[in-house]
This record gives sequence, C-alpha cells and structure tokens, in this order.
Amino acid sequence: MRVGESNWAGNHAYGADAVLTPRTVDEVREAVAAAAGVKALGSRHCFNAIADSPGGVLLDLSGLDTPVEIHDGTVTVGGSARYGDFAAQLHAAGFALPNLASLPHITVAGSIATGTHGSGRRQPGLASAVSAIELVTADGGLRTFTREDGEFPGLAVGLGAFGVVTRLTLDLVPAFDVRQDVFDDLPWDAAYRHFDEIEDAGYSVSMFTNWVHDVVDQVWVKSRVDAFTDRPGLFGAVPADGPRHPAHAAGIPADNCTPQQGVPGPWHERLPHFALAFTPSVGDELQSEYFVPYRHAVAAVRAVREIGDLVAPLLLVSEIRAIAGDEAWLSPCHGGDRVALHFTWQPRQADVEAVLPVLEERLAPFGARPHWGKLFHSGGLEALYPRMADFRALAGELDPGGKFRNPFLDRHVFGG
Repeated sequence: MRVGESNWAGNHAYGADAVLTPRTVDEVREAVAAAAGVKALGSRHCFNAIADSPGGVLLDLSGLDTPVEIHDGTVTVGGSARYGDFAAQLHAAGFALPNLASLPHITVAGSIATGTHGSGRRQPGLASAVSAIELVTADGGLRTFTREDGEFPGLAVGLGAFGVVTRLTLDLVPAFDVRQDVFDDLPWDAAYRHFDEIEDAGYSVSMFTNWVHDVVDQVWVKSRVDAFTDRPGLFGAVPADGPRHPAHAAGIPADNCTPQQGVPGPWHERLPHFALAFTPSVGDELQSEYFVPYRHAVAAVRAVREIGDLVAPLLLVSEIRAIAGDEAWLSPCHGGDRVALHFTWQPRQADVEAVLPVLEERLAPFGARPHWGKLFHSGGLEALYPRMADFRALAGELDPGGKFRNPFLDRHVFGG
C-alpha cells in the first residue's frame, strides 16, 4: 500500500487512499470487488485526473505476470505492458503494429482508453488495432469482449469507465522498416497551400512550430523504406543538417530522439519520436491536444496563429499531425479523419490553464475535441460525441454503482 503518488509530470497528486499492487488477475478481481471506488494506474502519463479515484483505491498492474503471446497475426499482452517492452519481440517474429504513439513508454491499456493515436493520414489511432479486451468488472467478474460484440466500439476508448483492463489482443501487420527525414523552415504559405501533399509525403508526418515564427520550424517525415521517394526539399523546407529534437528551436538537444537523417531502421525504432531508453520528450512539461476535422485543418491552424503571441511564451513546442478516422464511440477521431494540434507546455500550470479557454474558444467553430488524457478547460463534451448517450448507457450496465467513476468523468462524460 502506497499513498502520496503523483502522475508522470508531477502536476497531479492522486487523491486515492491506497495504491495496491496485485500480482495475479485473481488479486485484481478481489481488489475490485472489495473497493468502493477504484482505478487502474498505467504509465501515469495523463496530465489530468482521469485515472484518479479520490478516497478510493488505485491498482498498479505493473507486477502482473502476463506473457506476450503472438499467434495468427495477433499479439495478446497484459494491460500494463508498454509498447516499447514488446515491440522488438514482434519485429523479431516478423510482425509490426501499424501505428505507434510518440512515446513508446506508455501502456497499451492506458493509451487506448484515452484515444491516444500516433500519426499518419492513413493510420487510425492505437485503439483501432485492438480486437479483444479482457476486463475485470465492478463485481469482480472477468469478461472478454471482441470486435464482434456490438458494444465493442464503446469499450475501445473506455476512459476507465467500464472496469480494469487486464489483457488485450492487437492485430498485427508484416514487419517493415522506416526512415526518418527532417526538413527545416517550411514557409507557412506553403504549409497552407500544400497541406494535403505534405501530409501525404510519408507514412507519418509531423510539423513542429511555436506559432509565431515566420516558418514552420520542422517537418518530420517518416517513410516506409519500401515506399520511399527521395526529395531534395519539401515545398521550400530544406533537409536538416543534423538530428533534431521537436523543440530544437528552444535549444533542446536531440539525444533522446529516435534516429533521423534517413537512416533506415525497424518500425518500432522510427515511428515514435522518442527512444525508450531515455526520459520521454522533455520530461518537465505539461501537454494539451485538440482534434479538428481534417477539412478544417488549415483554418484551425490559422486561428491558432492569430493568438500565437499569447500561446508561444508558455510553449516548449507544438505539433500538427493527421490521424485517420475510426468508429470508437469516444475516440477523438470518431466519424472521420482529424488533424491534431498538440501543445507541449512549460510546467506553468496556472498560466497554461488561463490560456486554455482562449485557445478553445478559437478552436470551437471547428468542433475541436480535446485529448482525454491531457489538460483542457471545457466541461461536458456531449455535443462533440454523437454516441455519448450510448457510452453512458453501457457504463450503467457494466458499472451500475459507479465504482469506476470519478469527478473527471462526472464533469466531462456523465454531466454530474
């Protein structure tokens, strides 16, 4: 039993009375059945209270002994497994996941629960690879749901509202190699006029900016080696003369980033921005992210640039990237392709929280959805999610006593 725990960024102290470390699924079931309120802890990379259980119990599942099972083009892992822990094993067996997030340090269960996504105009978020979920429900029961079940799109991005995920099965694709090329100083006019072509320049494309510079500082193009097209530049951007950190403009070295400059490597060593062996990203930071329909991408970017002078002093860096749509009920990309505007903030929470309402007001005309695991200001989000009522009904069936609810979910999902 441990108390006094905080999240990865140190900006949220958990309000639970105890942290338990079950070693078996049966111990998870016993703990859930006995608790009045309970949540599972993953990598603790959420920047808000979504994973907290004030006055209840937190379950640290990192001690569960769940083997990695590769079979018939799928992999089954424990809910606390981090992508970086088993990706090399997949590659050695000739398989890959089609997409990865910027950080390989995050857990599978936590990533899918919050709609974490990765990048690529043709690549949907991480939850789209999930074909089965093993879940400990409020009464301590153990249930498995598969993609064939009608409620599965609700469970896929579940926000921790349905139970504790103990195992997941993910669909795999054949292993592939990727090269990563970085371009500096993309003119904004070119970014606007050629947005589609830039997003199609590779398997995964990210633009990095602080919103006030005259150019987009960097464009990272991650290309499958078997589909690579060489180019001397990118609509006015020029190849970087050395490795880059996304926040290179802020003077941060690229030591913890994945290899660049066109050096080929396995998918799991190129699709993330940051290497598993190092502290992810900058470390001492806060994050927010908003998803707008792809058709509104350029207009939304212009809207943020109009308040660049307000945003830039608090930033380490901002990222612009596309994600394919999916059908998970509470996925930020539900119902169509989206572009994510990501903000990595300096650790100045009060100042950031003062800016968020202004930023969200600018993005509201575009139907922007916030990332569930990052800082945002908006309250109820029902108008942004057409299946919200179905999500609430499913939560009522699986957790009638509200054991997995918390103040965050009450405010943003259940309307309490």
